[in-house]
Amino acid sequence: MALLEICKYPDPVLQKKAKPLKETDPSLEKLIEDMIETMYHAPGIGLAATQVGKPLRVIVFDLNPREEGRNPSCLINPEIIEAEGEQTLEEGCLSVPEYFSEVKRKAKVKVRGLNIQGKAVEICGEGVLATVLQHEIDHLDGILFIDRISALKRALYKKRVQKKLKNQSEAT
Repeated sequence: MALLEICKYPDPVLQKKAKPLKETDPSLEKLIEDMIETMYHAPGIGLAATQVGKPLRVIVFDLNPREEGRNPSCLINPEIIEAEGEQTLEEGCLSVPEYFSEVKRKAKVKVRGLNIQGKAVEICGEGVLATVLQHEIDHLDGILFIDRISALKRALYKKRVQKKLKNQSEAT
């Protein structure tokens, strides 16, 4: 397994819509293993293939990323088939470092996709799991959680990133 580089905002790959996969193969299994290792190392509880520069419809997640009790999951070609209710939770993102904001999302979701063996599966999630599934599927559609916050908060974050990038370029 290998650690993958996580793309950071404003990398344009984060705005690309990922392509569905037709079948699983050993290279996809390796990517999924590497994504899981990268997610744990970051540390995070979810990661989409687009975040590591691969515009493929693949997500990994684990709500218990500590050494003991790890139970990573992956979904290939995930799609939300049912959603209900509303909840607001604070979110962060490995591609949007050092920034957290409350985001309103559906409270319960049912997601259909394929597991690593290529078998159809459905996952029902509520609470944090519902948020993680929606957040990661958003990545596959080129949407970041900052696209779901107020324009003012988003503008302030983008200004902070631009200033940081400018300072970094001036230092080199």
